[in-house]
Amino acid sequence: MVHIVGLEDTLAHHPFAEGMDPEVLRTITGCASNAVYHPGDYIFREGDPADNFYLIRHGLVALEIHVPQGPPIVVETLEAGDIFGWSWLLPPYRWSSDARASEQVRLLKLDGACLRGKMENDRSLGYEIYKRFVPIMAQRLAGTRLRIVELATEPALHPRQKG
Repeated sequence: MVHIVGLEDTLAHHPFAEGMDPEVLRTITGCASNAVYHPGDYIFREGDPADNFYLIRHGLVALEIHVPQGPPIVVETLEAGDIFGWSWLLPPYRWSSDARASEQVRLLKLDGACLRGKMENDRSLGYEIYKRFVPIMAQRLAGTRLRIVELATEPALHPRQKG
């Protein structure tokens, strides 16, 4: 017998939902869908409207930042169990980086506009969402800062000047 797993079960087994009240889980599931991206596909692009966030079920996703006259810099590579895409929470709701599939990726895609509306009507839902996102936001900002310091101190990028 084949067991078909629904969105609520899938979401419930993702680390994002750990310890989440079942009613909150059902509410969030109403804004969820499955998505698949293939290697090299952009999940979102810097500057585009930030309408969703994503929970990685399988695969690797590269978060990239554009560099003038150079290739994009991968600031972080995310894997199964990770969350990405917090720009949907903050006006002007625009992506601040690119996200690209490094290999085939299966995601839970959550509709940010749907959730923002539900959070306006249910402040406890908003609290549940924010308490899961704020630590991730802080971690990603700290990681990006370290990556910038790393890049700024690489000798190949900044050869010694003779004087």
